[in-house]
Amino acid sequence: MKNVAVISLGCDKNRVDTEHMLYRLVRGGCAVSDIADAQIIIVNTCAFIESAREESIDNILQCAEFKKSGKCEKLIVTGCLPQKHRDELVSALPEVDAFLGAFEYDKILDVAGVSDAAEHAETAATAVLQADGACAEFAAAENCGRLLTTFPHVAYLKIAEGCNNKCTFCTIPSIRGAYRSRPIADIKREAEKLVADGVQEIILVAQDVSRYGRDQGSSLAELLTELESVDAVLRLMYCYPEEVSDELIDKIAASRNIAKYIDIPIQHCSDKILKLMNRRTTGAAIEKLINKLHKRGITVRTTLMVGFPGETQKEFDELCAFVKRVKPDYAGVFAYSKEDGTAAAHLPNQVKKSDKIKRVNALGRICTCVTREFNNSFIGKTVKVRYEDVDFDKNLFVGRALFQAPDVDGVVYFKADRVDVGKLYDITVTKCDNYDLYGKCVSADCSAED
Repeated sequence: MKNVAVISLGCDKNRVDTEHMLYRLVRGGCAVSDIADAQIIIVNTCAFIESAREESIDNILQCAEFKKSGKCEKLIVTGCLPQKHRDELVSALPEVDAFLGAFEYDKILDVAGVSDAAEHAETAATAVLQADGACAEFAAAENCGRLLTTFPHVAYLKIAEGCNNKCTFCTIPSIRGAYRSRPIADIKREAEKLVADGVQEIILVAQDVSRYGRDQGSSLAELLTELESVDAVLRLMYCYPEEVSDELIDKIAASRNIAKYIDIPIQHCSDKILKLMNRRTTGAAIEKLINKLHKRGITVRTTLMVGFPGETQKEFDELCAFVKRVKPDYAGVFAYSKEDGTAAAHLPNQVKKSDKIKRVNALGRICTCVTREFNNSFIGKTVKVRYEDVDFDKNLFVGRALFQAPDVDGVVYFKADRVDVGKLYDITVTKCDNYDLYGKCVSADCSAED
């Protein structure tokens, strides 16, 4: 039996690919271990922007050291980086034994040198994932060919692959190809299996969740209608603003088990910049949409890009004013990255790196103030929170409200005598900071102390 460790980088879609790959390896007889004890190390990479590629290369080089001083016999690099840059990587990283692109995960047993003879054998109940430099234990569940790396009550469910949007700054279509929706029946079958294995929150992900089904004569609203019979909270990530219809908003607002939450990466609000980005909407339409979502009680998360070619101080000021006025509840801010092979790389008026950094920081401060205002609105109120962890430094339990997505939004710290992982509790919010809420459990079965 070989020990295998995996570092999974990048987006949640990549995480799902990692989970499928881990499942194949464990079914093939491997044991998932700490990176220091692994004979096989896999780095599942991201190549979306320059910083992601740098992180991927840094992790590869760090793992290569275990071939010299550790137990590692084989180093394998998978995912978007070799999908896009395989030829350069082969010559630049001779310490890597094999490269697999984003659609070659089915070859992992072969390149790992693992026999598939044990593929149908029972496997261990516990495994360890090396992700983002930290080990985390997780239960080994055979979730439709996946080994979950999240908390056992949360899972990401990929509903489509590829992208048709062709934003001028983005390399994803060239890496992942055209948009391909999964059949509704397959998605529902996987969701039901996840729930049977204890998952209580399913997060739907794709490069563009809102475009789901258009290539096969269905829609996201139709998929959600089918999934509403599944006994889990459903959460929507990565919905493009021009695709968020009134039908979809009505579905989210009225549903019993769809979280009143949506992630919409708007990128900008300036009509000039949106057009240069090849985004098919306007600032006014985005503002109208967010206002409509807020009026229906739906929390809005977004992503904002600064320093796109042609963005002057005027367009940046317009974006800052937009955020202050429209108040997206959560926002991530990042700087434009000039990517070879994209149309935006050839645009004039590229913004200096120093200016991009200043704009990220300035807009980030505004977004922090908006989120702090959002958090303040919950003080004195009681919210449903799913318990997930313990912060021993704060001596508090940690959970997420239904309006908070894992990893990207804030959390809720709270006092209680006893709680069960994955269970929802009523938490009265007593205070907040810029990102997180603090409170005490008032459910009858957790007996919070003042």
